[in-house]
Amino acid sequence: MAVTEKTHAVTDAELSSSSRTPSSHGDTSPQQTVLITAGNNNDQPSQPAQPANGIPFVWKLGAVLLVSAIRFGSSWSAGITGAMKTTIKKELKINNSQFSLLEASEDFMVLNLILWSGLVTDRIGGASAIMYGNIIFTIGSILVAAATQVRSFQFMIGGRVILAIGDIATQIAQYKVFSSWFPPNNGFASTLAFELALGKIGGFAGKSSANIIAKNTGNFAWVFWVAVFMNLFTNFATAGFYWFSKVARARFGNNVDPSTGEQLTEKNKRFEIKKALQLPWIFWTVLAFSLFQTSAAIVFTQNATELAEQRFNVDSITAGWYTSLVQYAGFFLVPCIGVFVDVLGNRLTLMTICAIGMVASMSLVAFATTPSGTAAAFAIYAVASSFGPTIIIDSIRTSMWHQSVFGSAYSLKIAMNNATNIIVRIVTGAIQDRDHNSYANVVIVYMALTVAALAVAVTLLSSSFCLSQNLRHLQWTRKQRRAEGASWNERRKSFEEGAQGEKNRRVSLICLGLLGLLMGGGWAAFLWGAVNGKTE
Repeated sequence: MAVTEKTHAVTDAELSSSSRTPSSHGDTSPQQTVLITAGNNNDQPSQPAQPANGIPFVWKLGAVLLVSAIRFGSSWSAGITGAMKTTIKKELKINNSQFSLLEASEDFMVLNLILWSGLVTDRIGGASAIMYGNIIFTIGSILVAAATQVRSFQFMIGGRVILAIGDIATQIAQYKVFSSWFPPNNGFASTLAFELALGKIGGFAGKSSANIIAKNTGNFAWVFWVAVFMNLFTNFATAGFYWFSKVARARFGNNVDPSTGEQLTEKNKRFEIKKALQLPWIFWTVLAFSLFQTSAAIVFTQNATELAEQRFNVDSITAGWYTSLVQYAGFFLVPCIGVFVDVLGNRLTLMTICAIGMVASMSLVAFATTPSGTAAAFAIYAVASSFGPTIIIDSIRTSMWHQSVFGSAYSLKIAMNNATNIIVRIVTGAIQDRDHNSYANVVIVYMALTVAALAVAVTLLSSSFCLSQNLRHLQWTRKQRRAEGASWNERRKSFEEGAQGEKNRRVSLICLGLLGLLMGGGWAAFLWGAVNGKTE
């Protein structure tokens, strides 16, 4: 039977008669009307309506734990290169520009392939993408470890390129999985935050132990071989989740957003390019904040260990402990932020708080160069940076009309951040070499990025109150989203049809064009860095 764009109103009582699976949340009234928009599920065959959150809570909890185990293993490897910046430069006999090129090589591959990966993830599903991606990631990690064993800078760049191809698949797929199990204001932010918190613990363990392993073994290559073993653990967890997800979908079908009636799909029957090209302008405003905040956090973290060595006048092991605490000490805050967002919303308010903290931290790094000033900056950064990932990813999901293209939408965010990261890394590496390895001018770049993020956050927050009703739904609480489900579907319809639909499609295409220019800038910066890196 063909699926039409017609919207049906179905009561909870009628829905519950089609299944006896209890909802994991008991806050829906039997009299509440749930809107089922068949047009949002044109990737699935026609089937009886299912109750909201049809997969039982215990199964959802199992999915969260398995994906979080995958995150723990992959995060172990993520921070070790930055933690060993001084050691790597010494052992491979490279300078800051070449080290930046090493880091940027991974960003460069992500930049080139991430958009295709988003489309493929939506098509084949998050569980499959994680499985294939982790296999490639493990092969890449073996090559990187081998490169450190033979002390080859060029070989290490090659290994990082292979590793990046695997990472491209996994970083989108993990969040695609959560988007298909949990809707906004109904578990998505909480489970996402729990996974991010475990990732912080894994990153802390990897980063803080990196220099200890290198010193005690007498060979820094062992740090990367330990990362290989962690990646093998990740593969076992991935295989377990793939089987678990397949059984859950076969037994319980898709979840349903209790506010809008949208079915949350694991994978699509075809590539949804049209929907991916027509993302609402609210989505692009969230990306504008991430453009500055995420890139500032990533590039600062890359260099934080070496900065700590210089500011605190300590060895690499002690500096690694300091910066590990800076980057990951806020792990206990992350689940709290997730629960807050799910229940009380106020995403734009939290964006502004995050940006204020980041500006304060980077200002202290730039101007308070004493050990006490730097310590205060690190402490503020540990708290402020904990807000960013949960708020940004949840806001991206909440801003979208169609969950079925979440992978494609999130890939745009990663492409944007990686293009910016390449530019900032190459530029700051050259600045640091010019300044004889000092961070005196590099930190000004970090501060400028955070100031820009604050300007975007304040603009969005103020606009949500006085200019745009469409931005206001980023502030909705769970109760408001449930009550406004009908108006949400009406707004979606107006965004896609008539003159308003044409206007929004034009805005989306303009934003895509600007993203293309930024990606071109990332290309140019990488090639410039490659040329200069060879001539040093």
